[in-house]
Amino acid sequence: MAVNRPRAAGSSAGTGGDDAPTAATAVEATLTAEIRRVLSRVDAHAARARQASDAAAPDEEPAPDTAASARPAPVAAPGTAPLDALVSCFGLTSFERDLILLTAADELDPTTAARCAAACGDPQRAYPTFSLALAALAEPHWSALTPVAPLRRWRIVETDDESRLTTSRLRLDERILHFLLGSPYLDTRLHGRLRRVPVPEQLPPSYDLAASRVAEGWSTATAPDAPLLVEVTGGDLRSRADIAAAAAARSGLGLYAMGAEDVPTDPAERDRLARLWQREAILLPAALLVESGELDRDQRAAAEAFLAGAAVPVVVSSEDPLRTERAHGARVTVPHLDDDEQTELWAQAFQPVADLGENELRSLVAQFQLPPHVVRSAATAVRRRLPDEDEPDAARLAWQAGLEEARVGMDQLGRRIEPQAGWHDLVLHERQLSVLREIVAHVRQRAIVHQEWGFAGTLRRGLGVTAMFAGGSGTGKTLAAEVMAKELGLDLFVIDLSQVVSKYIGETEKNLRRVFDAAERGGALLLFDEADALFGKRSEVKDSHDRYANLEVSYLLMRMEAYRGLAVLTTNMKQALDTAFLRRIRFVVDFPFPAEHERAEIWRRVIPSRTPVKGIDPDLLAQLTVAGGSIRNIALSGAFLAAEEGDRLQMRHMLAAARTEYQKLERSLTPGEVRGWV
Repeated sequence: MAVNRPRAAGSSAGTGGDDAPTAATAVEATLTAEIRRVLSRVDAHAARARQASDAAAPDEEPAPDTAASARPAPVAAPGTAPLDALVSCFGLTSFERDLILLTAADELDPTTAARCAAACGDPQRAYPTFSLALAALAEPHWSALTPVAPLRRWRIVETDDESRLTTSRLRLDERILHFLLGSPYLDTRLHGRLRRVPVPEQLPPSYDLAASRVAEGWSTATAPDAPLLVEVTGGDLRSRADIAAAAAARSGLGLYAMGAEDVPTDPAERDRLARLWQREAILLPAALLVESGELDRDQRAAAEAFLAGAAVPVVVSSEDPLRTERAHGARVTVPHLDDDEQTELWAQAFQPVADLGENELRSLVAQFQLPPHVVRSAATAVRRRLPDEDEPDAARLAWQAGLEEARVGMDQLGRRIEPQAGWHDLVLHERQLSVLREIVAHVRQRAIVHQEWGFAGTLRRGLGVTAMFAGGSGTGKTLAAEVMAKELGLDLFVIDLSQVVSKYIGETEKNLRRVFDAAERGGALLLFDEADALFGKRSEVKDSHDRYANLEVSYLLMRMEAYRGLAVLTTNMKQALDTAFLRRIRFVVDFPFPAEHERAEIWRRVIPSRTPVKGIDPDLLAQLTVAGGSIRNIALSGAFLAAEEGDRLQMRHMLAAARTEYQKLERSLTPGEVRGWV
């Protein structure tokens, strides 16, 4: 028997107020009156049974029981809502309605046991049975207790012994009993699987519109066999839940969430869960949010089977649309917040904390693309820090909070470096330094150029800043990225390509998407180290492997063009890069091998001033034909050798460290490189 699918039937969970005790009293009074009416029919049947079994007894009507035969007094609408909602939602007949009241009487009226025993003519059967109901109640029908009928299908009434349907004791489910008494709650059998989703206090206009579309998707599913299902895709998990909760609230529903991986794979257990939830959805009333993540084949099949029979409002939350042959309902994508919405979001979130100026707000919006709940979380973090600050700087604290929130999701995708190096640590030609400073200017002034001057509206794509650093190992490429991150107040994330590239079809694109999606939240300089391994030239298609490899490159080109953040690619082999990448890269900086005077300057800067030295000559050390990375290694190794001896750092320590470094590089020290050292 199909379940009616009202949008709101019964009392919402968690509601209450000054009128709640009055409403509960009215519910109990009406239920008591209805129970007395049903028990009066049981008494009448008992009387008829006595008359039939005792032919010598005078034929007279039994003395009426005033309490049992009293008619229910008129009560307010809330008094009849639970019972009427139960009958309406599950399509119950008048006989099934009275049968529910008879089992409720067994729990609420202490005289029920004696009355049932008298009606059955058996003191051992002092409880409601189906045979008693068929004999005593009006308009009886046998189909009321079949497994597919509402009473047993939805576990409203249960039997102690299913092999003895007519004589077994009938019990009213505890959840139904409390519902009839006006005390709704989530069935305890669902605890641990489901959790309540709170309704957000406020949503940005575009999110609010998405919530309206979700609610509309439920209301337009009018076909009897059409699932009341809406997919919400994109965005992050919390944003999808906020939109679903807002849609449920405006439909008069609560919202509960469960993970798709928690759907039982056993068909019988899954069917029990589906029935139990559908009953709860009608009684509360509520909608269900199914959060779909990484599922194996069996879990995906189980979730699909569970969703296919959705006869109550359901939202499926996932990053990507479901790939299924089943006909699902509407699909809503979490919208991207425009600059005006982002500005309003930051202003409202920080209004109770501090008054951010227009310039500060513009900089925050230009840098961070955070969902509403993350911005509010950042404001909360700033509120906690303000009392501990000697001279609180709200703009600085807001920026720092944005950085910390943007890190979420990135730590699993790359190695985060908190930048410490400054411009004084770089030893480069002026033309390279000027390009690096220009890159910083492009990032720092995005708010003015993109928003205030309107370039974001005309360009639309390619608003991110992408630079390629080309040069040999140890020439300062990563150090330059760290310097820029320090200057801009950003984190530096070095992407581990071994965690990105996969031999399985489609996995590389999925990993790349995760990297870019997380990076677009802002707050990070994205560094693809040794990028030629991933950003290589597309090859001629000779087999399926070439085809899919080219798809990976094409996907990467698309994301590079759409990326709004700051990305730096480093490579040792510039010539190996695809020319399509070079067209999409705004800046190319060549890092040449340092000349001797540059190596001497690196030696001067790499040895800290507090290091005890004796006879260290940077000009002699610069004779070593090694790049900056090797210079740092030699200096550090020499310092450890000197510390182990308990002596000051000398040239002989540097010589020993240089020999070790050259062995690693598979090179030999020449006499000219160490001339004059010892």
